[in-house]
Amino acid sequence: MPTQAHTIPLCLPSDITAEQFLAEYWQKKPLLIKNGLPQLVGMFEPDDIIALAQDDNATARLISQQDSQWQLQTSPLSDKAWQNLPTHWTVLVQNLEQWSPKLASLWQAFAFVPQWQRDDIMVSYAPTGGGVGGHYDNYDVFLAQGYGKRRWRLGKMCDANSEFLPNQPLRVLRDMGQIIFDEVLSAGDVLYVPSNLAHDGVAVDDCLTFSFGCRRPSALTVLDALADVATHDDALAIPLKIVQPPHPNAHHAVGMVAPESLADVKRQLLALLQSSQGDALLNRAMMETVSKRQYDLLLPELDDDLTDLDALAQALAGGAGVRQDLAGRMVYQRKTRDTNANDLDFALFINGEYIAPDDIAPHAQVLLRRLADGECLTGADFDAAGVPIDELADWLENGWVWLDIDTETDF
Repeated sequence: MPTQAHTIPLCLPSDITAEQFLAEYWQKKPLLIKNGLPQLVGMFEPDDIIALAQDDNATARLISQQDSQWQLQTSPLSDKAWQNLPTHWTVLVQNLEQWSPKLASLWQAFAFVPQWQRDDIMVSYAPTGGGVGGHYDNYDVFLAQGYGKRRWRLGKMCDANSEFLPNQPLRVLRDMGQIIFDEVLSAGDVLYVPSNLAHDGVAVDDCLTFSFGCRRPSALTVLDALADVATHDDALAIPLKIVQPPHPNAHHAVGMVAPESLADVKRQLLALLQSSQGDALLNRAMMETVSKRQYDLLLPELDDDLTDLDALAQALAGGAGVRQDLAGRMVYQRKTRDTNANDLDFALFINGEYIAPDDIAPHAQVLLRRLADGECLTGADFDAAGVPIDELADWLENGWVWLDIDTETDF
């Protein structure tokens, strides 16, 4: 019989609220959350991850260390990749949401982080002694132990000047600084590590660690997206009128670009960004950026029964729920500050694309916004909104949603 997943409690200590975490820890300092994600315990075993790492569609890395020298192999990983490995090695697989809706549903435990800041779930399998060395990331991460034990050490805050070991295929820190945390995590435990904090995890025994990564776009990414959006505005293709200040003997320096001219260009660009036109351009660029997937979408192989509309209707009638497929990105923006805003006052973006009311009716977009907020919808919700079953079938085929029927058969 179909089953609906229950809401997962927030992954936080009992004495810390979401508001406290965001104010005191988020992007500032680490936090150990004992038994913070018990749902993960036993969900996967090492053999599952090794098999997945060899799938042609997986994004995987096989890292090994011997005699102070690191080696890196990237996917696709053949059977030969696992032969003659040294004692210390580890394999990492990205984007686990793509392969396991059941695992993806655990993002509910981190609902205090907006969906647009979620990156992906990565898994690391390592036998005793395996790891990737001391390093830091430019994103925040919740390190959740799902199997076995791993020892974590945390050190200094790093920056672009931090030194790495030379002639290595990985960014392994030369020095982690003063160790501020040194503990062993067991299955179910979670360690929050803010961006730029040095950390090093070593397997105590065969272990699986799941990294729930959270990332914001870089300035370069936003500027690149802004340029892409701006190309659709013909008015911005008109050359600027730029101040050319008079200079004594200017005819003797015709190769010089005057600082006043550069300052005038900057002034005009800033004026554009601060205008209503600039607001619209930046909003569109940001929404397209944060709704894009980092990895190519692998469309699900739907059960033949669910491609039949009658069977889909029967599944909903039997209690199946509909959830957002967290392998994708579904975000929205309020276009007006009016608290009485109607359905047309929201902009919905899915996997980097704007969903216009002409493409999907506003009443259907209401359901998609609810899904983006983490709700599980029922057949009654679709009936009440007047969204036909064939539209839901399209959402399934697009990989926007999945049916909450049976998530026990992940890869």
